Amino acid sequence: MSLRSPFTIFAIMKEEKFSWKKRARSFKFAFAGIGRLVRCEHNARIHVAVTAGVLVAGFYFGLAAWEWAAVLLCIGGVLAAEAVNSAVEALADRITTERDEAIKYAKDYASGGVLLMVIAAVIVGLIVFLPKFYELFI
Repeated sequence: MSLRSPFTIFAIMKEEKFSWKKRARSFKFAFAGIGRLVRCEHNARIHVAVTAGVLVAGFYFGLAAWEWAAVLLCIGGVLAAEAVNSAVEALADRITTERDEAIKYAKDYASGGVLLMVIAAVIVGLIVFLPKFYELFI
């Protein structure tokens, strides 16, 4: 096994020529990852179900552009955080199935990141939707 500088990968990446075909392939892999996330991760399915409800409510209430921007950023943030969390868990489980304190911390940090994003999204949702529901019932 040869010892390489941690920056060797960047040198290799810089030498590679730009290719539209490779960029298209990277999108293919990204969409496959999103599909797998939704198919295989229970929490991601919950996030998608909540997303559907939020989108329906947004269309019903006719959100302003800034409200859509806030809501869509939150949706993307929650789903992205869930994807990163799932990636960390998959890699950690691949490393070892035995109890390991460092892996536990990594998994806890990743799931904590999802929770923080969800809390922020709920707060944004309350700011955007509470006045609209209030007007609907008053």
